[in-house]
Parts: sequence; structure tokens; C-alpha cells
Amino acid sequence: MNLESIRREYKKQGLSKDQLNPNPISQLSDWLTKAGELSLIDATAMNLATVDASGQPSQRIVLLKDLSEKGLIFYTNLQSRKAQDITQNQKVSVNFTWLPLERQVKIQGIATRLSVAQNIAYFSTRPKNSQLAAWASDQSQPISSRKLLNHAFEQMKEKFKQGEIPVPDFWGGYLIKPTRFEFWQGGGSRLHDSFSYTATNDTDLVNNSWTIQRLAP
Repeated sequence: MNLESIRREYKKQGLSKDQLNPNPISQLSDWLTKAGELSLIDATAMNLATVDASGQPSQRIVLLKDLSEKGLIFYTNLQSRKAQDITQNQKVSVNFTWLPLERQVKIQGIATRLSVAQNIAYFSTRPKNSQLAAWASDQSQPISSRKLLNHAFEQMKEKFKQGEIPVPDFWGGYLIKPTRFEFWQGGGSRLHDSFSYTATNDTDLVNNSWTIQRLAP
């Protein structure tokens, strides 16, 4: 495969400042809605980047589970590598990529743990098998075989075969409070349109104003 020859032109549409919502959360919501209307696969998937204590970055895909003026929410195993990284360094970045729309959004912010009440409220909405999987998987830890994972899952099914499944104390959510957004729209001849939103007061994002600037592609 000749990787150097793989390329295409981006011709969907341009993006100008007057098309942008002054609030980046509303702008992100608009783009998410458009991706959902087109039934794009995993439109709420975002690539989460964290950095460990040694400065080594790591990335993985997680699913956005709530979006509000307070920020973005996702859930995970609280003993996973991503959670350990966040314990050391709360600064994170996420990226949404919708290739059919020739769009992406990069968000930088601070991740903080959700309350136990918030974790319980969301966990109760998950399918039962997803709840059991949270108990069965020691996320990010080495495992000798798939058979062992399946066995742990069956054990959890038996353990919780009656009544509601409780929330594991090692499972929960994070709120990412954004401090910067970048909205990118593909353009012809690699002259893409890109705009940044920078928080003027990162301590009060609910009542914040944002500085919008065009960025060179």
C-alpha cells in the first residue's frame, strides 16, 4: 500500500465565523445533532487523551453520555488506566471526528469525578449485561484469556440473578469542564476552516463568555 498517494479533497462546505454559535456547547450540540440525524455510526464517540505521571500520553474511545453548560460526561472503570492518569493529571483532551461530514471538534478541559448519586442514576439506565460487564472486567489489567473473562461474566450473572445490580464502587463518571474548543471543517486544497473558542473565565463556564478566533489550517 502506497500511503503517500492516499488523499482526497474536502468539498462538503466551508465554515465562517458568522455561522458559529457564540456558545461552543451549543455549537457542539448542533454538530452532534446533525451527525445523529444522518445516522452516523457512533456519532457520540470521542477520543479521550490523558497523560500519566511520567508525561506519557494515552488515547482511547469513550462515549459521550451527557452534554450541558457544565461540560461533557463519560463513564468508566475508576481503576482503569484513564482514571489513574486523571488522578495524576486532571487536564484532558477529547476529539470528535465525523468523517462523512468532514468535521472534527477538539476540546481541552479539566476532568473531575461525578458524585455517587450521579453514578447510580446513570448506572440504573444501562442494559443488564452492561451492568454485569462492569463488575466482571478488571479494566486495563492483564488477563490470561477470553475464557477467563467470560467465566467472570457468568459468575456475575449468577451472583446478581435476583434483584437490581448495584453500582460497583470502582465504577463511575467524569465531568470534563472545557476551557478551549476547536471546530474544524474540511476545505478544498487543504485550506480548511478552523475556529477556536477560548474561555475568558475558566472558573465559571456556565456564565462564561468565549473568545472566538479563526486559525490557520
